[in-house]
Amino acid sequence: MSHKRLWILFSLVIVLSFATLLYYGAEIYREAPPWPQQVVTENGTVIFLGDDVKNGMNVWQSIGGQQLGSVWGHGAYVAPDWSADWLHREATFMLYEMAKSRYQKELASLSDAEKAGLQEDLKKELRRNTYDPASGAIRISELRARAIAENMRHYSSLFMNGEDTAGLREDYAIPANTIKDPERMKMMNAFFFWSSWACVTERPGQKITYTNNWPPDKLVGNEPTGALILWTGFSVVLLLAGIALLAFYYAVNHGEEIDNEKLPKLDPLLGLQPTPSMKATLKYFWVVCALMVVQVILGAVTAHYGVEGGAFYGFPLAEWLPYSVTRTWHVQLGIFWIATSWLATGLFIAPAVSEYEPKYQAAGVHFLFIALLIIVVGSLAGQWMGVMQKLGFEANFWFGHQGYEYVDLGRFWQSFLLIGLFLWLFLMARAIWPAFKKQRENRHLLSMFMIASAAIAIFYGAGFMWGRHTNLAIAEYWRWWVVHLWVEGFFEVFATVVIAFLFTRMGLINTKVATLSVLFSTIVFLAGGILGTFHHLYFTGTPTAVLALGATFSALEVVPLVLLGFEGYSHFKVSKAAKWLQAYKWPIYFFISVAFWNLLGAGIFGFLINPPIALYYMQGLNTTPVHGHTALFGVYGMLGIGLMLFVLKGMASRHLWKDGVISFAFWTINIGLALMVFISVLPIGFLQTLASVEHGFWYARSAEFMQQPGMDTLRWLRVIGDTIFSIGILALGYYVIGLKLGYSVKETVDLSEGNHPSGSQD
Repeated sequence: MSHKRLWILFSLVIVLSFATLLYYGAEIYREAPPWPQQVVTENGTVIFLGDDVKNGMNVWQSIGGQQLGSVWGHGAYVAPDWSADWLHREATFMLYEMAKSRYQKELASLSDAEKAGLQEDLKKELRRNTYDPASGAIRISELRARAIAENMRHYSSLFMNGEDTAGLREDYAIPANTIKDPERMKMMNAFFFWSSWACVTERPGQKITYTNNWPPDKLVGNEPTGALILWTGFSVVLLLAGIALLAFYYAVNHGEEIDNEKLPKLDPLLGLQPTPSMKATLKYFWVVCALMVVQVILGAVTAHYGVEGGAFYGFPLAEWLPYSVTRTWHVQLGIFWIATSWLATGLFIAPAVSEYEPKYQAAGVHFLFIALLIIVVGSLAGQWMGVMQKLGFEANFWFGHQGYEYVDLGRFWQSFLLIGLFLWLFLMARAIWPAFKKQRENRHLLSMFMIASAAIAIFYGAGFMWGRHTNLAIAEYWRWWVVHLWVEGFFEVFATVVIAFLFTRMGLINTKVATLSVLFSTIVFLAGGILGTFHHLYFTGTPTAVLALGATFSALEVVPLVLLGFEGYSHFKVSKAAKWLQAYKWPIYFFISVAFWNLLGAGIFGFLINPPIALYYMQGLNTTPVHGHTALFGVYGMLGIGLMLFVLKGMASRHLWKDGVISFAFWTINIGLALMVFISVLPIGFLQTLASVEHGFWYARSAEFMQQPGMDTLRWLRVIGDTIFSIGILALGYYVIGLKLGYSVKETVDLSEGNHPSGSQD
């Protein structure tokens, strides 16, 4: 297929996909669960005001939001899902009271027929939509008001310092007095009520709730809809068809075999003279290693809170660093170091490709580095202050904790980061622009490089589309623009182009072949990836059409990942193609691991939870971090490490690397990640799924289920994988430091053709 046709197809995919994404985004705005003006009883008693609900969301965000339990299935996994937990507690209270009122008996003593009758009445009351658009009021019965009061008492005790919930606080890793102000507590109770009300209240004129009958709970009539099953079947059929078509394409256009005779006899990067701005990127990679180590330490602490609540091997660490802080920092530092590695690689690659160093380019790279450090330190400090309840609502929104997973940093730091990304884009563009004039054969690849770079800066701006009081359904829509399109989408396109540049620069692949491959891969990936954003939004207050589109296109997302084993094998063949390539063995091996984890983590584990009927029972269970860890670290983390090693090698191409420590780091990181998932997180997720199907989602996340001895044992087993993984990360950091201090390299040798080594060795 010609360049022109691929560019036309690329443009069509972008235009049509985003037109659809925006159209149904408007539908989400129109059909989102309404913010009420007030919640009142049938006799007019006001239970909550509308501002209580909105401010209650801000209270929830300030204590960590999605980093402390979850709402609508999105968030952390130690504490319960508050919407599901509130709903089941409310329904159970009402059912018991109805038994006493109607039969003057305890519920347990009723006949099956009597229980069934009560449950039907309970469903009718809870599922009936009593929201009045004219007055903005939600009307509830006196019985439901009593159930709300009981829930408020329970949650106030839990989040403050009630003695009767001390054990539960320990199970949920919630420190005493997480919320210190009773008025704030009342507001958060109002938000929890609203989030559960959306889960059980049917949309006007329909028989499904605002959250498409999620969470599963037979007590309130939340069971899978026909649409869930229909679109699950369709997604599987589409997946099989897509794999067949892509396999056919690969068979017909399998590309060129590597011709060893045509490969360069010497390393083409030997002549590379790093410019001042290229050298300035070195400190970025030092920070990458430091953040990586800190992230792993925080991950270990966060995981340990799952078995010891508020302490770390007996030390009351949660008094200063509660679970919601360590998990926030763990997630955010992961994004920071991965993004820093990729951005620094771009800054290194741009002058290398164009062979041009703009004036003051190095100063710009230094300035950007300082700005990134300020963002990292400032945002982490602000999040700690927010969780410790040291900021008001407005201050917390701007400088503290926004409460949304992956975009937790306050709006000020978010703004600062957006400016930094556009500065990075400016530095990239001015360095690479001369290449457009003198490298005609590279123009298509350069164009894709600049498009991907621009998208990285632009799509982070989606995080500014919500405000402090934006409806949660709408905020979730835009949040996934950032998480899915920015992190999972255009960053991957950018990485694909960068790897193509590296391989063409080294003479390993023809420029035309590389360009066609990048264009085709990008088209296939974005064809499913853009609208695949909707698979995160099945149950977040969105209409059924979003579910249908998400199921369809998330299946297509998996299609290109299925054949990534071939990519890994091709990278392996590249590493063996010439003796001088042995010097790049470990960067290439990390690229091979990217292909492996892309297939397993993003592909298999991603599709495990993507079909609607699967996600209906699995959303918010430990099956989600199975995908999250293997895709985020397994793919993007390994790629970040591989790019870092490639750049470090390019900076000092005449140095031979020792194999020992880096080999140990590579294998322990990969083996540790696999053990973490297969002997702990995945079994817990499967057991939770069975509990969700049999008893309901609330039970799968409850302390009653999660604190069983068997589950506790599975959580402790994670120590094995975590320890091996952590040792590997420390070894990697030690090795990278050694590249600077000299203990990770041999003496510089003459790399002329006659003396070229067969590879690096101890």
